[in-house]
Amino acid sequence: MSATFTTVGAMPKIVIEPATADRFDDAEHALTGGGDGRGCQCQWWTLTNAQFQAASQAEKRELLAGDLEAEVSPALIAYVDGEAAGWVRVSPRTIQQRIARTKMIKDATSEPMDDPTVWAVSCFVVRKEHRGQGLNAKLLGAAIDHARAHGARVIEGYPVDAAVGKHPSNDLYHGALSTFVDAGFEEVARPKPDRPIVAIRLD
Repeated sequence: MSATFTTVGAMPKIVIEPATADRFDDAEHALTGGGDGRGCQCQWWTLTNAQFQAASQAEKRELLAGDLEAEVSPALIAYVDGEAAGWVRVSPRTIQQRIARTKMIKDATSEPMDDPTVWAVSCFVVRKEHRGQGLNAKLLGAAIDHARAHGARVIEGYPVDAAVGKHPSNDLYHGALSTFVDAGFEEVARPKPDRPIVAIRLD
């Protein structure tokens, strides 16, 4: 599955593809263009806190490579004029084990934690030189399609409400509330003033 966004004139061509093993170098390029992506390797949600703290960057990189071997890709890559420019993790909550260990989420969600049809969009990364082009919105739209195509019943997100307080740019890897709302997600809980939980039903 891929998503292509056609543009006119001198505007860039944006294509979104599954993050698969043969695109590992592209995944690395997308993840290492600013923020915490280089050090995290998008392993924050897949590991317990103890595992994450104990793992070296090289070990996290190996874990990411293993993630991309999965039959169903756990993430998508946005390409801008052929360059890997953005990334979104979207996969069942059951394989993002930190979600079930995060009290803020566990206490607020109404969906069973062991239900593999409940997916989560948990991480966005956009390279600095490609920000301001609406890539997060395009990645989220493609993530919805990807999840739907692979049996998701519900997708959750854990964005930041940028209208409440101030947030370092690195905190925005969760995504912005406005992006999720524009994509059709509804707020289902707000465990913290600036941290809503949103969901969209696909069934």
